[in-house]
Amino acid sequence: MSILADAIWAPGPSTTRGLPTKLSTDHRGERIAYANNKSIFLRNIDNPSISTQYTGHKSRTSVAKFAPSGFYVASGDVSGMVRVWDCVGEGATKGEYQIISGCINDIAWDGDSQRIIAVGDGKQRLGHCITYDSGNSVGEIMGHSAQINAVAIRQQRPLRAATAGNDTNMVFYHGAPFKFNTSLNVEHTSTIYGVEFSPDGNLLVTVGSDKRIWLYDGKTGEAKRQIGEGEHKGSIFSVSWARDSKKFVTASADQTVKIWDAESGKAVQSWRLGEEGVVNVSYHQVGVVWPAGRTDGLVMSLNLDGDLNYFAEGKETPIRVVQGNQGNITAIATGEDVSGKSETLWTGSFEGRICSWDVSTCLAEKVDGQSHKSLVSGFAATPQNRIYSVGWDDTLRTVDSSANTFIGEAAKLGGQPRGITAVLGKESVIIVATHKGLELYDSSNQKLNEITTQYAPTAIATAEVDGETHVAVGGDDKTVHIYTFSLPATLTPKTSLPPHTSSITCLSYSPSPPAHLAVGTSSGPILVYKTSDYSIATNRWSAQIGRVTGIAWNPAGTHAASGAMDTHVYVWSLEKPGKRIQAAHAHKEGVNGVAWIDGGKKVASVGWDAAVKVWKLGGLA
Repeated sequence: MSILADAIWAPGPSTTRGLPTKLSTDHRGERIAYANNKSIFLRNIDNPSISTQYTGHKSRTSVAKFAPSGFYVASGDVSGMVRVWDCVGEGATKGEYQIISGCINDIAWDGDSQRIIAVGDGKQRLGHCITYDSGNSVGEIMGHSAQINAVAIRQQRPLRAATAGNDTNMVFYHGAPFKFNTSLNVEHTSTIYGVEFSPDGNLLVTVGSDKRIWLYDGKTGEAKRQIGEGEHKGSIFSVSWARDSKKFVTASADQTVKIWDAESGKAVQSWRLGEEGVVNVSYHQVGVVWPAGRTDGLVMSLNLDGDLNYFAEGKETPIRVVQGNQGNITAIATGEDVSGKSETLWTGSFEGRICSWDVSTCLAEKVDGQSHKSLVSGFAATPQNRIYSVGWDDTLRTVDSSANTFIGEAAKLGGQPRGITAVLGKESVIIVATHKGLELYDSSNQKLNEITTQYAPTAIATAEVDGETHVAVGGDDKTVHIYTFSLPATLTPKTSLPPHTSSITCLSYSPSPPAHLAVGTSSGPILVYKTSDYSIATNRWSAQIGRVTGIAWNPAGTHAASGAMDTHVYVWSLEKPGKRIQAAHAHKEGVNGVAWIDGGKKVASVGWDAAVKVWKLGGLA
């Protein structure tokens, strides 16, 4: 058997309400860089299904910027660390530098790709200027009394730099080495969020929470004029220049993205996201970039919800919207389980969002309607094109998978859900395991029965075994309890498996007779039982050393994939229990679930890094 990394389906950028999110594109306009969780993702602009991931940071990442040469990326995190790494080869780290003692808010490269200025919210200092390869100092950042939100370096000589922050100051520097030249603090009356030099170096622009746009001389830093008074109705979070230096684009909390003519100071195009006349925080535009190196005039903006919007001048609406999860992905289900369509993958994440992924295009679409308000903890699928989800808002919700939208009313659960499964039939029955017991619902989310258990359920699974419907429930008593289900909504105790040495964390029945039940534990080992008499089939699936979070069988029932908090994904053989393959360090900080796709040829895994990773398998027969 063999396992090879096949693809990374990237999440959206991390965002924070009321704060800008920095975006960066390479010199050819082919890739966009952004931060999510503790990773940096480089994503192909024209084909967003192609991406790479850098996992060198130990703290939550905050910004990433391409070098003008296109060979390196400098990225920062909330601990004040900046890492410079290769973005063309294998992602090797070139240097690691402690810049400040707090969050890195922005990074800028000089035109030679030799110097870096990183700024943010520190204690002893608010930023620093260094060489990218050695970290040697090439100037100092001063003139601010509060955190710095943005920095820019003029790409031509003589070198100039500008910083802006919460103290309303725009500080101008001469270099190199970079030294304080002047500070301007009357143009803006509130926090400045963005500062950018035009590509030709003649102009400098600043934007901020006071809704103002100011233009300055790019060589002297002298304020020239304010433009666009009253155009934006909310804070302006971001600004980016076109390659010809004649236009720039802004993104605002008023849900608009506007293109400006720098000479006339007039807005020449405006897009508003969201429903007309309706204020929706999700559509706050918190980031924008005008990719250099392109001839199609593409503009990209970022919603607070993490959607990447593609705009083209002359078009009234976005020409494309790229969606995905933002928080760590906590639940996964395959389209084959959902509605017989093997080309759909469903994921739910920490922030309560549910996405459907088209396996053929590797792109996601958010489910429309009222989603969960917190962590999605599980899915169950029925043949009626329905997905049932449970979350830590203690609700059961229904998705029409054919329309990709929530339907009906959410059912309020009696406790925090620990798992969900479905008894399939003409009228399917949904069983939810909560910390208090078991709750049974019909296909309309109407409660049919409630069973209080003597143990706190931790996992649940169901299967058809010799004409009976078996429901396996793991408990905090380290025991798997087997029930038989009968209509309309009755569970009858059948047997209990011998107590395990650690807590039961996940359960999975194989799809094909003779069926098997795989039991995952908090300590790592997986035990497999025969469902005919619930005797042990194998206890040799023991390579995982952390809490097992997900187990999935292939369609033939001959192999199973598992993921755990040890960050690894394993594929096991039932016929040859000692034979296994490993995808080491599959997800930074842990795997949360696995599923088989593409007819059992590939395994998809999800985890704390918010990414979906696809693994191509060989030699399973």
